Amino acid sequence: MTPELMIKACTFYTGHIVTRIQQIFCCHRLTIILKKWREKAIYKNQKKEDEMLLKHELELQKWKDKLKLKVASKDASISPELSFSEVCFVGETREFDISLLPDRAISQVCMNPKLAKQLKIEKISRAWWRMPVVPATWEAEIDFSTVKNMITDKHVVSTLQRWRLNVLRLNFRGCLFRPKTFRSVSHCKNLQELNVSNCSTLTDESMRHISEGCPGVLFLNLSNTNITNRTMRLLPRHFHNLQNLSLAYCRKFTDKGLQYLNLGNGCHKLIYLDLSGCTQISVQGFRNIANSCSGIMHLTINDMPTLTDNCVKALVEKCLRITSVVFIGAPHISDGAFIALSTCNLRKIRFEGNKRITDTCFKFMGKNFPNMNHIYMVDCKGITDGSLRALSPLKQLTVLNLANCVRIGDIGLRNFLDGPASINIRELNLSNCVHLSDASVVKLSECCPNLNYLSLRNFEHLTHLGIEHIVYILSLVSVDLSGTAICNEAFCKSSLTLELLDVSYCSQLSDGIIKALAIYCIKLTSLSVAGCPKITDSAIEMLSAKCCYLHILDISGCVLLTDQSLEGLQIGCKQLRILKMLYCGHISKEAAHRMSSVVQQQEYSSNDPPRWFGYDCEGNPLTENQDRTPSKEVLELTLKESLLSSEEEEV
Repeated sequence: MTPELMIKACTFYTGHIVTRIQQIFCCHRLTIILKKWREKAIYKNQKKEDEMLLKHELELQKWKDKLKLKVASKDASISPELSFSEVCFVGETREFDISLLPDRAISQVCMNPKLAKQLKIEKISRAWWRMPVVPATWEAEIDFSTVKNMITDKHVVSTLQRWRLNVLRLNFRGCLFRPKTFRSVSHCKNLQELNVSNCSTLTDESMRHISEGCPGVLFLNLSNTNITNRTMRLLPRHFHNLQNLSLAYCRKFTDKGLQYLNLGNGCHKLIYLDLSGCTQISVQGFRNIANSCSGIMHLTINDMPTLTDNCVKALVEKCLRITSVVFIGAPHISDGAFIALSTCNLRKIRFEGNKRITDTCFKFMGKNFPNMNHIYMVDCKGITDGSLRALSPLKQLTVLNLANCVRIGDIGLRNFLDGPASINIRELNLSNCVHLSDASVVKLSECCPNLNYLSLRNFEHLTHLGIEHIVYILSLVSVDLSGTAICNEAFCKSSLTLELLDVSYCSQLSDGIIKALAIYCIKLTSLSVAGCPKITDSAIEMLSAKCCYLHILDISGCVLLTDQSLEGLQIGCKQLRILKMLYCGHISKEAAHRMSSVVQQQEYSSNDPPRWFGYDCEGNPLTENQDRTPSKEVLELTLKESLLSSEEEEV
């Protein structure tokens, strides 16, 4: 070997060694930087957590002090001497004529009142009721359904005559007024929306007056009324701009009535049509709809056992603009209906309780409906993992509901999440999909960064390992984990945006999760801990102190709660609207009565929890014998009570 070659070889190998050393040094340096970054991140998170815990303890202590002061003020004896305010009102009160208030003040008081408030205003002052019609004062919507039990026909007629120029929307849902009262709607010349659903006293003659006087109606709801073909003849003649029509559960019109829709100018501007429960419609009736209303985009046909593939084919022949279909309660629809809908640009589909839909439908959907963004296929037993694999290419899919589809497994969900559909998914419901496990939840946390609503109800194979991965889905707003084995609060620590949480019937759940919610999830608006026997008053106290935005709370079956919990809710949760506390034996009727004046809707009972809850009135789990069959003593006691009641009836 010559010296030149030796020099070249040494230079080559030396250069490679130097490059390798530089790479090793760079990797080591990056490892050190990454380690320092991790330590710094852990320190920051720990510091932030400690600060939140300290803040929580301080606020909780303030809350307890405030609660003690309120209790002390209640227990304090009332002085027999009258206070200054009481002295001022002893004797006759000075009358004041409220009609003397300036018009500007009256306008502020009466700004956009509901009809129920208008009735109260009339009782307060007739001068207020006789105010001139000012668009900024009275709103353009009148809802008679909210006062249907307290308003008379005479008052309805006078109200419609007084505000006939301003009313744009009228709601008579469930009102049983006289037919003559409904005719007064014809005075509202500018009416655009009319809801007369569940009005059994509405007649064809009333609809004739309404159609002649209100030609500008855009939205018309006639569901569950007694209209016949006479009304169907009026629709195309007078409602030329009708866009939204509901004929749900109207059984007295026939296929011939649907043929009338093509008379005159026809209902060619109709966009939304609801024919739910109209079992009298045949294939010819759907063909008549297609000839009359070819511009339909949204079609709803629920509770229709007579609906078949031929009905859908007859409708789709000319209705090529359909973008959403809802067929809930149509068991005879099969894959052939989707083949017929291939000519449409479907974006939303809703099915429920159908056994004829198979994987073929989903394969066809994945190939022919690229703009699909909403799929609701609940309780469809024929759906398997192959269906999820076919849906994975749908890039615009945002809502997927496959609840009660029991044949879906981890493999199918993994294939779906590996596709582009997982990026934009916002809502995912996999309730009662019993074959899914922790692997599916781990995959969800990796592939769904924009997921907002997640339901994992009754996941039998879900453990704490899978639940802990939920924290990595930072965009979650609503989580349903009811009936699962959740027993810790780990998933709450990163769910700072959580607003709705359902952890009902998780028997191992204790006060720890409520404490975590109070610390980390202060934006919570709805919470259900029904069927959790280990929840105590201290947990509700912490919840009341921090979660001030709570609107809905379900504590049914929390047998350890007492009146103290309700006192805390009254003070802290000022926005609470709905409260359910069934089977709460330690909460007294007096406390429940006081709470009913604070919330808008309340359900209460002090009975023992039913056996299917799995525990007794003290929160102790039931044995197998107790759970399945009642004891002999209970049977004898029940028999004696039935005999006594029968004897009393005879007497």
